[in-house]
Amino acid sequence: MKNFSAVFTIVSENNCPLYEKEEQLHLSEKTLSCPKGKEMCLILVRDLTELLFKFLRRKSNDPGGDTGTVFNCSGCTGLIKFSLFRTDQSTEKANDDGGAVTPIDCAVMKTYDKIVDCSFLQDLAPDFLEGILGHCREILLDEGTALICEGEKNLNLYIVVDGELIVESGGVHLATLVAGEICGEMSYLGGDLAVSTVTATQKTKVLAIAGDVFGRLLGDNQAVQSYMAQLLATRLRKTNAARARDFESCMSGRIDEIVPAELFQIFHMHQKTGVLSMELPGGLAKVSFREGCIINAGYGQLANEEAIFKILMEKKGFYRFATGLSPSEMRAAEIGDFMMLLMEGVKRVDEEQER
Repeated sequence: MKNFSAVFTIVSENNCPLYEKEEQLHLSEKTLSCPKGKEMCLILVRDLTELLFKFLRRKSNDPGGDTGTVFNCSGCTGLIKFSLFRTDQSTEKANDDGGAVTPIDCAVMKTYDKIVDCSFLQDLAPDFLEGILGHCREILLDEGTALICEGEKNLNLYIVVDGELIVESGGVHLATLVAGEICGEMSYLGGDLAVSTVTATQKTKVLAIAGDVFGRLLGDNQAVQSYMAQLLATRLRKTNAARARDFESCMSGRIDEIVPAELFQIFHMHQKTGVLSMELPGGLAKVSFREGCIINAGYGQLANEEAIFKILMEKKGFYRFATGLSPSEMRAAEIGDFMMLLMEGVKRVDEEQER
């Protein structure tokens, strides 16, 4: 595969403060040079770097097929249009004319190509980008590994490069993050205690940068400040909505505040349909209710009646009730008369206490 190398000619100029029509720009995988005697425009650097990524993502990195295609710069006080004039075998020769040269680090470029969809990075000039990535360290996560734990200190801002992360708080799913998205933004905003847990759902690669370093490098960048403010507002809105949905469909608490027998009676009296999940000393327990009647139960190796009787003896743990059942559970038979099950269970609890 040939090395990428191309020459662009400015075909139109409208109040551009730096460049003129017919001047040329030289681009390779490692360098970008502007016309002789001219300063480098960082906006143009960003535009041509993104164009370089586009060419390099192709199976063939020869841009010759785009000869004559007209491209626009993003614009500042003025605007230029430039077209692909030719492809060169060596851009280094083209740099000998005295034009300003901006080096482009290949490792940084490859990483940026992975996270190019990250909105705030698109607003950064390449020199700022290299400054940010130069302070990042790469972290590899296995499936199920927690990157951030709710209530614990987190001093880093993370950018997802590959894989997927889920964000949860108090058992409520708040978001799913993929390549180009960030988390840990509270570290940038000054908070060090995480407000949610972030876990990898598959093998995942992230870049980590200390929040205070990120703030020091880009704290005055209005585009970044705006992005972070919008991100925080969006996530707060989604979190509130998720919690509202969770509150409407679930109830949760501690077993030492309301014993299982009382919980069962509440769901029976109010004809609740859903699943009661409990974290108990003996492990996870589940009891399914359909219109207040118990249709199945499990606790460790125990099932149905024996599981119910064992659950009723527990005095510590956490519970969570979520509404709704699967179609098959809606058709399942009751495991027994509710009051008979409850009375037998309470009887066994009393006998156990007497012993």
